[in-house]
Amino acid sequence: MDFQFDKYQGAGNDFIILDDRTQKFPSDDHDRIKWLCNRNFGIGADGLILIRDSEKTDFKMVYFNANGYEGSLCGNGSRCAVAFCRAKDIVGLKTTFEASDGLHKAVVDQEGLVCLEMNDVTSITNNGDSLFIDTGSPHHLEFVSDVLAVNVKIKGAGIRYGAPYFEAGSNVNFIEKTNEEDFKIRTYERGVEDETLACGTGAIAAAIGAHSSGHTKLNGINIHALGGVLRVEFSTNSDQYENVKLIGPALQVFSGTIRV
Repeated sequence: MDFQFDKYQGAGNDFIILDDRTQKFPSDDHDRIKWLCNRNFGIGADGLILIRDSEKTDFKMVYFNANGYEGSLCGNGSRCAVAFCRAKDIVGLKTTFEASDGLHKAVVDQEGLVCLEMNDVTSITNNGDSLFIDTGSPHHLEFVSDVLAVNVKIKGAGIRYGAPYFEAGSNVNFIEKTNEEDFKIRTYERGVEDETLACGTGAIAAAIGAHSSGHTKLNGINIHALGGVLRVEFSTNSDQYENVKLIGPALQVFSGTIRV
């Protein structure tokens, strides 16, 4: 069967997106999804997204990691899914959609930036030389003096499979402070099992981690990933982080047809 798809990227985080409201795509074929995401033999992407009908909201986003299996929340994938649905007239400039961690609202501005509202962050674990924050996906955070000097693939893989994460694993982020408002980040993503050019939930974790650990007092922070800049905004209420927003570009790269 032939399927139409679009490829989108948000700060270099790229995704294959399909309108699957008829639910005909073989989402249980993990090897096929992995092949589609392969950069040598398939289309190439950090993940695959299916857009499906939702009884609660405008649409439901089902996200698959590049390994072919359904993953936890993907922030940049969510923003790209919103941009895709806007381009297909599935939604307007404002939308509410369903994801793996619940409901999210999003707004597309006139310049094409997508602002995604995230769930509150209520728990931050301080492990001494690192932090752990779940922002819809689990994130290990380490602040370093020179993020470009880190061997992200090797060090990230060691942390991702090591204690206390083991089989469940965690995404791993290395963060460098530039100034009070700007931080650099590099991320090892589980499911991709490699460094990616950006990670939306990682950017949120980095911004909140920077604030909670005293690296900044600002409530709006620019996170500079290898693929582009993402902005994170939030408010604080005691030890909780509320009104969390992820803002950045979500751009169509190309469209095509695949036979599955």
